[in-house]
Amino acid sequence: MTRTDRQRWLLPSHLVAPGGSGATRPRRTVRDWVVDTLIFLLAALFGLVALDTSSRYHSDPVNLMDQIAGALACCALWLRRRWPTGLAAVLAVVGALVPVAAGAMLASLFSVAVRRPFRDIAWIVGIALAGSVATVFVRPDPETGAALGIVLGVALTLLVTAWGMLVRARRQLVEALRERAERAEAEAELRAAQAQRLAREAIAREMHDVLAHRLTLLSVHAGALEFRPDAPPEQIARAAGVIRDSAHDALQDLREIIGVLRAPGEESGGGDRPQPTLATLGALVEESREAGMRVVLDSTVDDPGSVPAATGRTVYRIAQEGLTNARKHAPGAEVTVVIGGRPGDGLTVEVRNPAPGGAVPHVPGSGQGLIGLSERAVLAGGRFDHGPTPGGGFALTAWLPWPA
Repeated sequence: MTRTDRQRWLLPSHLVAPGGSGATRPRRTVRDWVVDTLIFLLAALFGLVALDTSSRYHSDPVNLMDQIAGALACCALWLRRRWPTGLAAVLAVVGALVPVAAGAMLASLFSVAVRRPFRDIAWIVGIALAGSVATVFVRPDPETGAALGIVLGVALTLLVTAWGMLVRARRQLVEALRERAERAEAEAELRAAQAQRLAREAIAREMHDVLAHRLTLLSVHAGALEFRPDAPPEQIARAAGVIRDSAHDALQDLREIIGVLRAPGEESGGGDRPQPTLATLGALVEESREAGMRVVLDSTVDDPGSVPAATGRTVYRIAQEGLTNARKHAPGAEVTVVIGGRPGDGLTVEVRNPAPGGAVPHVPGSGQGLIGLSERAVLAGGRFDHGPTPGGGFALTAWLPWPA
């Protein structure tokens, strides 16, 4: 259960179950019931105050009619979510004739301002303003006076309307931010899926380029054995040896493919580039130091040259990505690269850095390199983990097999 699911009762019903055209009206949440109850009680309290004032100047039959009309107006507030505009229009007229219903009228006016656009609010506010002026003359209050009564009625009407429009604007902002967050999350997932697809395509291209020659040679000699079963034993033995060597070399190349991925668009005939290994990791660290980084290399591998080439290249790429991330996201922080392991136990590499000293601007496209490293480590038969450290820093950790 997500955090949002646990806090659904704190949200309005329109945020829990947004409705579109033809959608059923969402049910009230716990928050809606609390808000509706408070509005009902406030409208009733406002009506009691108005009834106490009116009872001093009117007869009992008039007071009884006020009580009945006020009670019905307050009870009608429970329908304000279903028919906000019609209810507000009716209560605006009733409130002009019955001061006890003025509290319910203001509550319904608030609901319209929250839920409807300004063009629907304007004419209802006009009716409410006209009613607040008319009630001063229909049901005058000798203690207040006509001028003060008009000012209070107009001020309350405009204040409640402005408050409702402010709440509506805030809700629209929250909905826009939520939609933007959901869209950003979906786009991030799409970018991650595309990065994985591109990594797999690069691996497939590398497999074709590296293994095509080996497998073609193997197929030719196997075909020769099939069509020349009467060949001399020396030729058969030589062809079998070539097949064995080709199969062995193909398997060896397949293990090394994960460390020889070329960038998309690079031609297959790009030349024999020297591939990085664990022995060249020191040069990478020195290059980073010359660029101004503070890097500490802690390696317990006595003979880096004894590490398999494919494993060494993978370690090199992980360290390279870790240094690049630290340079982008924690500039000026000291980076520690730890290498350890021995044949039979595997090889471990860890790149960690503390939290940056100050604010660091966001780098677009961050995280794509980590996806490629995860694919590379898994295809090598190892594990790869990354994430923040308790102190606010970041760490990359990988384990790769190192055969005895």
